[in-house]
Amino acid sequence: MKKWLIAAIAALLAMTTFTVAFADNTYNNGNQKTKGNDKGNNKLELGVERLLKNEKRLLKGKRVGLITNPTGVDQQLNSVVDLLNNDPDIQLEALYGPEHGVRGDAQAGQYVDYYIDEVTGLPVYSLYGKTRKPTPEMLENIDVLVFDIQDVGTRFYTYIYTMALAMEAAQEKGIPFIVLDRPNPLGGKEVEGPVLDPEFASFVGQYAIPLRHGMTVGELAELFNKEFKIHTNLHVVKMKGWKRQSYFDETGLPFVMPSPNMPTLDTALVYPGTALIEGTNVSEGRGTTKPFELIGAPFISSTELVKELNKLKLPGVSFRAASFTPTFSKHSGKLSHGVQVHITDRKKYQPVETGLHIVKTLKDLYPDQVQLTPFFDNLIGNGWIRPGIENGMTVEEMSKRWKKDSKEFEKVRKKYLMY
Repeated sequence: MKKWLIAAIAALLAMTTFTVAFADNTYNNGNQKTKGNDKGNNKLELGVERLLKNEKRLLKGKRVGLITNPTGVDQQLNSVVDLLNNDPDIQLEALYGPEHGVRGDAQAGQYVDYYIDEVTGLPVYSLYGKTRKPTPEMLENIDVLVFDIQDVGTRFYTYIYTMALAMEAAQEKGIPFIVLDRPNPLGGKEVEGPVLDPEFASFVGQYAIPLRHGMTVGELAELFNKEFKIHTNLHVVKMKGWKRQSYFDETGLPFVMPSPNMPTLDTALVYPGTALIEGTNVSEGRGTTKPFELIGAPFISSTELVKELNKLKLPGVSFRAASFTPTFSKHSGKLSHGVQVHITDRKKYQPVETGLHIVKTLKDLYPDQVQLTPFFDNLIGNGWIRPGIENGMTVEEMSKRWKKDSKEFEKVRKKYLMY
């Protein structure tokens, strides 16, 4: 065989080997391999799938009310609305929509009224309109309430309080409440941030849990029911095959936007910290394609802010100077300057402390222009961190102060972990 041909074949084999090796070592968002589905979770079954496969008896012969939104799907993206409505053994009577609605077509804070669902012809009652708790009239023809919504693992995401209030309504009417469990997209290991002070309870924080709680909605339902004395007739349809350490992209599940400003897993990862910017006059990136990843305002210098934030050398995160023009929300239509948050290692990344470092740095750099509103207290869950930031308290001092309560919560939390 000619030498040139042998050399060409050898080069081709080397290139093939390199390509395979490169593909095998592709990493995503913090050193996580992305070779398809996580092998440990390729037999994952969601709560809705286990309900229809093994526990349909819970609904047979009963008039069913369903609380859901676009995230209520099985692994083939079939809607739980259609799955229940088309099942001859199940009598679906009504739908109930949280913030953003059953179809996910309402913006944050936008009220939704009663209407008839065009697809199923079923009545749809809003739980983010005149009331946030199902009324007796809404439950008049219902024998069992079912909840199936994807949470994002953060205390101030409102869906878990829609669940809690619906649990209260079910208890008052004397009907069972069923939660179809789903993964915590941030994993179920890490707990971070201050535990809510009950004096600052609101619809963005109703119960004394940390900002990053590390629980599934089913586990939270059990905790709410017992620790906060709802005492409803609760049944959680558990998942099968979910690992606590798994982030959402390691489950093999398709990511459906939980709300209009939660477009990707990256958004969910930064959200426990950067959503604190909502309690300031700085834009948290709403009205851009990177909500909660972009932070800025017209009066900020991008180069100054990025220099100060990167100087902190925070674990698992880096900041890039960025400018953007929000199409709605704060500073709509105005060129804003700031940073984009880039997670470099999500296992080391501490979202709550990172968010507080951002707020504190903004306040230190622009003391007369950056304003922290009372809503910040509801988001962080207490009344001492806001004045602490304004009076020079360090994030390390804040973290040290909240750690005791967080450790106590972890002891309570342990009783309700199902996986």
